[in-house]
Amino acid sequence: MGNVTSKVTQPRRLGRAAWQLGPVVVAACLAAPEPVVSEGRPTVDWPIYGGSALGDRYSTLAQINPATTARLAEAWRVELGPGDLQCSPLVVDGTLFGYTPTRQVIAVDASSGARKWLWDSGVPSRQPARGLAYWREGGERRLFVTGAYKYLYALDPETGAPIPGFGHGGRVDVTAALGGGDPPIALTSPPAVYRGLVIVGFRTTESEGAAAGAIQAFDARSGQLRWIFHTLPREGEFGAETWPKGGRHQQGGANAWAGLTVDPERGIVFAPTGSATPDFVGKGRAGDNLFASTLLALDAATGKRIWHFQVVRHDIFDRDLASPPTMVTVRRGGRPVDAVAQPTKHGFLFLFERATGRPLFPIRERAAPGSDVPGETTAPRQPAPKRPAPFARQYFTAEMLTRRTPEAYALASAAYRQLRSQGPFTPMTASGGTLVFPGFDGGAESLATTLTF
Repeated sequence: MGNVTSKVTQPRRLGRAAWQLGPVVVAACLAAPEPVVSEGRPTVDWPIYGGSALGDRYSTLAQINPATTARLAEAWRVELGPGDLQCSPLVVDGTLFGYTPTRQVIAVDASSGARKWLWDSGVPSRQPARGLAYWREGGERRLFVTGAYKYLYALDPETGAPIPGFGHGGRVDVTAALGGGDPPIALTSPPAVYRGLVIVGFRTTESEGAAAGAIQAFDARSGQLRWIFHTLPREGEFGAETWPKGGRHQQGGANAWAGLTVDPERGIVFAPTGSATPDFVGKGRAGDNLFASTLLALDAATGKRIWHFQVVRHDIFDRDLASPPTMVTVRRGGRPVDAVAQPTKHGFLFLFERATGRPLFPIRERAAPGSDVPGETTAPRQPAPKRPAPFARQYFTAEMLTRRTPEAYALASAAYRQLRSQGPFTPMTASGGTLVFPGFDGGAESLATTLTF
C-alpha cells in the first residue's frame, strides 16, 4: 500500500487542468509573464465520468489551447505510489476525487494538491478502477465508488466516510440479485446516476464460467435494488429465442462492462455490452445471442427496454463494445437531430436517434464468411453503416505487405498465403490460421458534440 504525498508549487496562472499520468496526478497551469487578475469567472467542474451527461469529454475552458501550451508549468503533484492506474478523476466544487493504484479513494484540493482524505475499502483488488460518480440532490451529497470487486460504496464527499444508511454499512453487494453463489464479477467502470438511482453494469471473465450479464439500478439513498435488466435474457424475456433453447443458464457474458451514458432529458440510459462467452467459440450458443455486443437503450427509471441494436451477431470475434456512447447533435437537412453515437472495435461509428433508435444513415447487411469449425454456425450477415466511413481499415490484402526488402516481402507473402483473410468477420479456422483484421483489442476516441453530414 503506497503512501500518498503531495508536492506543491505555485507559479502564476491563467488557467488550470489536471491529468492522470500513470501513478501520478498532475495539475498544470499557465505561467504568465505578469500577474493575472481574476475576472471573477466561475470554475468549471468535471463532475461526471466523461465530463458531462453527454459523455463527450469536452471542457469549455479555453485558456489552455495550442497557442498557450508552451507556457504550461507544473502547479502541484500528488504521488500515488506504484501500480496500474486507469482512473479519470472528478472535480467537484474545488475537490478532485480519484483512485490510487491500490484502489484507495483519494480527495485532494484541486487548487493546491493538498490531501483532504484517503479511504480504503479493505477489499484488495487488482481489477481496474476507471472512475467514480457524484450525486447531489437538495442538501445531500454522495460519492459512489467501485474498484473493490462486487461492492458499490456510498461515501461522504466531505470526509470520505461510508454512509451508514446505504446498504449494509455503506456498501451494496451487487451479486445479491444475480441468482446466488459468488459469480466472477468486478465493478470496474463508474456507475451512472439518474435522479435518485445509481445504475451499474459489471465486468466478468471471457471464458466458460463467466457471469450472465445484468444491469442494475439501486436507490441512491438506501441502496435498495430498484430494477434489473438481464442482458442475457431469461426464459420468456425478449431475446431469449436468440439463444439455444434451455441452454441460456449455461451461458455468460453479454455484460455492460465499459460504462453507461444517461440522457437526463429523456430519461434513457444507454448501455453498450460485451460479447457472449467464451469469446472465440460459439458452438455451444447457437443463434444471434441478444443482447451481446449490443447498444441497449433502457428507461432509466424502470429498466424497461426502449430499443436496441446488435452491432455484431453471434459474436465469436471479441468485437464487444468497448466504450460508452456519446450524445451528439447531428445536422441533417438543415435541422439538428439529437443522436447517440457508438464506436466499435472494428472501426465503425453507428448513429441512432436517441428516443427511437432509428439509424441516421442506412445500415447495410454484409455477407459474412462461414466457419469450418465442427459445430460452429456463424451469422450469415453482419451490419455496417453506409455513413460515416469506417475510421479503421477493414481489409488487409496482399498488396499491403511490406516491400522494405525483397527478403522481408518473401517472408510476409509466404506467411500471408497460409492465412484465411476475408475481412473483419473472418472466423477462427480449424485448418490453419486466420488473419484477424482489424484487431480485436479495439478502441475509439470520443467524438465532437456536433457532427455535420
